[in-house]
Amino acid sequence: MSLHFSLQTDIINHTDILLLSFTSNHFQYFILNIYSDSVHMALKYLKDIEVNFDNILVMTGDFNIRDSLWDSSFPHHSSINNDLLLIADSFQLALSTPTNPFPTRYSDTVGETNLTINLMFLRCDSIELNQHSIHPDWRLTSDHAPLSVTIPIANEFITTSKLSIQQNSKQENAFIKKVISVFQNLDTLNISNKECLENTVNSLNLLINQAWNKKCEAIKNHKTLQTMVEQRV
Repeated sequence: MSLHFSLQTDIINHTDILLLSFTSNHFQYFILNIYSDSVHMALKYLKDIEVNFDNILVMTGDFNIRDSLWDSSFPHHSSINNDLLLIADSFQLALSTPTNPFPTRYSDTVGETNLTINLMFLRCDSIELNQHSIHPDWRLTSDHAPLSVTIPIANEFITTSKLSIQQNSKQENAFIKKVISVFQNLDTLNISNKECLENTVNSLNLLINQAWNKKCEAIKNHKTLQTMVEQRV
C-alpha cells in the first residue's frame, strides 16, 4: 500500500510550520513540523489561530526552548513552555519520551553545553505511538540530531477476484475441446487480404472468449496490507 503525502498550506500557511497530510483507510491524518525562532513566532501563530485538528499524529521540530521538563541538565522552567504544552494539548498530543535521552543540538564551541531543544509530541490515546528516538550519529554536518518515530498504519483488507478455470477439471477439458473445435471449423481459405484476416481473427477471439466465459468461475483473493511509516526530522 502506498501513501501519498500532501502539503496543507490551505490550513496552515506559515514559513516556519509544515503541515503534511496522508489518508489511510479513508481517514485523513496530519504530521506537524515546527521551527520556533528566538521569539517563538510560530508558537504564537498556533496559539492565536482557530483550527481544529482531530487526527494529528505527530508534532515535532526545533522549538528553541530549554526546560527541566525534557532536559535534566537544565534546572529551570521556561514560561514559553506553557504555551507549547497548551498547543500540544489542544491537538490531543503529549510530550514523547525518547528511547535514548541524548541532547539534540550539539555545539562545536569548547565549553558550550549541548542542548535538548528538538522535541516530539505524539497522540495521547495511542498505545503503539508513544516513543521516539534521537540519532546523534545521523547528524553529518548538522548541529541538530534527527528524531525518528515509526507510525503504524492500520491493516487494510483488499478483496480482488479473477476469472479462472481449475486445472485438470471437467471445465478445463470442455474448454479445450471447444477451442479445438473452433480451430477445426475455422475457414481460412477465403483469407485474401488484410480485412479478411482481421475479420477472421476477431471471430476467432470472440468464439474463444465465449467458450471461456461459459466454463470459468470467479475466484476471490483476500489480501491484508500493513504499512509502517517512519517519520524522521
